[in-house]
Amino acid sequence: MLKVWGRATSVNVQKVMWAVGEMGIAHERIDAGGRFGGLATPAYLAMNPNARIPTIEDDGVVVWESNAIIRYLAARYDEGRLWSRDPGARAPADAWMDWMQTTLAPDFYGVFWAVVRTPAGRQDRAAIKDLTARLTDHYVLLDRQLAARPYLVGDRFSLADIAVGVTLYRYFEMEIERPALSNLQAWHERLRSARPFAITS
Repeated sequence: MLKVWGRATSVNVQKVMWAVGEMGIAHERIDAGGRFGGLATPAYLAMNPNARIPTIEDDGVVVWESNAIIRYLAARYDEGRLWSRDPGARAPADAWMDWMQTTLAPDFYGVFWAVVRTPAGRQDRAAIKDLTARLTDHYVLLDRQLAARPYLVGDRFSLADIAVGVTLYRYFEMEIERPALSNLQAWHERLRSARPFAITS
């Protein structure tokens, strides 16, 4: 049985669990990281020398890094539905998945830590304004991408929608100024209403 190490409140673990749910994979999730600890143990480090979550073990195969994990799961269990077997067809989804990690995530986490994880009395409002402006630029880009298509890479839901869509609940719940991005909002609602494993809390 597939084993997933990581706490349920981690965005990257939620990404993996969403993919697992979409693919209907029997699994066991093991709390690790955050208040659960366990990442510095010899056993965990033998699987993941980066000492972060998530990590999976699947019939002797160990994979870490959330995007690598969901690509592996799709390749093994999904028969091209969420991640095409054709390299040219899957390249756009790969691009958005990597964009999430390299471009969106740094500013997303910057705002999240500044607004949610920092007590109100210690928050730097000027820094939050600057971070929010940078984050907003990324979601404006997404809004434009979604203007003529229901999902990030076209008419079909893909791994790209999981990798980027997992951020939407927090984005819309954070107490920050947000422009009215109707395409982004519609995508969020589409994911919440049509995908039973979408992150909604």
